[in-house]
Amino acid sequence: MPLQWYALVVKPNHEKAVLEHLLAAGGEAVLPLYRSRRRWSDRFKEVTLPLFPGYVFCRFSYRSRVRVLRVPGVRSVVSAGGEPAPIQAREIEAIAAMARSGLPVKPWPFLKVGQRVVVKAGPLRGLEGILVEFRKTWHVILSVELLQRSVAAEVDLDSVSPVK
Repeated sequence: MPLQWYALVVKPNHEKAVLEHLLAAGGEAVLPLYRSRRRWSDRFKEVTLPLFPGYVFCRFSYRSRVRVLRVPGVRSVVSAGGEPAPIQAREIEAIAAMARSGLPVKPWPFLKVGQRVVVKAGPLRGLEGILVEFRKTWHVILSVELLQRSVAAEVDLDSVSPVK
C-alpha cells in the first residue's frame, strides 16, 4: 500500500509535541503554523499557532497506522464512513507552501463557493484557490476538503487570474 497523507486528530494543544515525535521517529509530517498577535492583561505578544488546531498531517502507509497511533497525543486518524480518509498530496503541498511563504496567513472559514483563481506571481505562484475580498483586501483561500477547514493569504489582485 502506498504512502498517503492523513489528518491525525490530536489532543488539544499537543500539535507541536506530536509533530516532534513523528519527525524524531523518521516520519513525514506537516504542521502548518501562523503568527497571531494576542493580548495579555499587561501587554501584546506575538505567538505561533497551528492553522488547523487539533490536527497534524502525516504521510504513512495505512497498514503501519498502529505505529502512528501510538505517538503520545494522537487520538485517531480522520475517517469517513468508517474508512481512513486520505488527503490529496496537492492540498498538503499547497497549505505547506502557503505557510512557508512568509506572507501573513490565518485560519479562514471553509468555503465551497467562489471563483477559483491561480496565483501568477510572488511566493504563492502556481497555487490555486478561491478569491475573496475581506476588509478591502484580497485573499486566496486554500482548503482541506476532508477537514472542512481553510486558510487565507493576502494577495494583490494583479497577481491572480481565473482558473480556466
